Amino acid sequence: MTAWLPWLDRQGRFSLLRGATFALVLIPALILAYEAWNGQLGSKPWTQAVHDTGTWAVRLLLVTLAVSPLRRILDWGKLIGIRRMLGLSVLAYAIGHFSLYCIDLAFDWGLIVSEIIKRFYLLVGITALIGLIALGVTSTDGMIRRMGAKRWQRLHNLIYVITGLGLLHFALQSKIDVTQPVLMTGLFALLMLYRGLNRFKIAVTTPVLVGAALLTGLVTALCETGWYAFATGVSPWLVFQANADIVVYQDIASLRPGHWVAFAGLVVALGHAFRAPKPRRSRQDGQPVPVRAGS
Repeated sequence: MTAWLPWLDRQGRFSLLRGATFALVLIPALILAYEAWNGQLGSKPWTQAVHDTGTWAVRLLLVTLAVSPLRRILDWGKLIGIRRMLGLSVLAYAIGHFSLYCIDLAFDWGLIVSEIIKRFYLLVGITALIGLIALGVTSTDGMIRRMGAKRWQRLHNLIYVITGLGLLHFALQSKIDVTQPVLMTGLFALLMLYRGLNRFKIAVTTPVLVGAALLTGLVTALCETGWYAFATGVSPWLVFQANADIVVYQDIASLRPGHWVAFAGLVVALGHAFRAPKPRRSRQDGQPVPVRAGS
């Protein structure tokens, strides 16, 4: 049984990183349970619980996707040890999200199925959930051996499509206020840009990371502008101009999703500047040898 304890590493020793991660992924569920127990979920508690669990599923999904790029950028090899736990926590919150939705509809399966068929955003969401279940079931070491590494990797590369579907579901059900979905989409774009740097063998330097942060922040602001322009008919210029309010009013409440995405990217760039591996000298000729992430 000790092999299944989430706070132990593969050698059966207590891991502070794993233990802290396990505690942190439980906090949203504990807060939700506390609010439900004390009647703090508003006039529609089940609906609020559905929204909260769905939001946390998306947030944790992005955290999971951040593990691999941050492991390389910050030269923090131990991060890979919490990726599976984070992925399973995403699945747990997503299943909780759907289960609470079914409870809200009193487990009327005819109504549930008809709602999913009629409403596009529900169809998108259930497709993403099915994908997460498939990845969760095949996440064990035993399944990797049975499927073979290449087939397993091809299947798990679907996580990017699943994330896109989850973000679309989030945005469509948010209707008018899409601040959170736009923020999550911007962070997803930043993570994909990090992966692109690795794929195309672009040197990950602090200036490159700063440029990636600023570029993704700008793209996020443009996405927010486009969404409101097409969905609500609001003037695109007014929406885009709102991103400059932080300069005009110097009020943190004026921060838009694009600002937060750029800020997150700049924090990563700063972390890289401090944690970037320093070259070590070869024993043979004294020439500097770069230290790779995780070495």
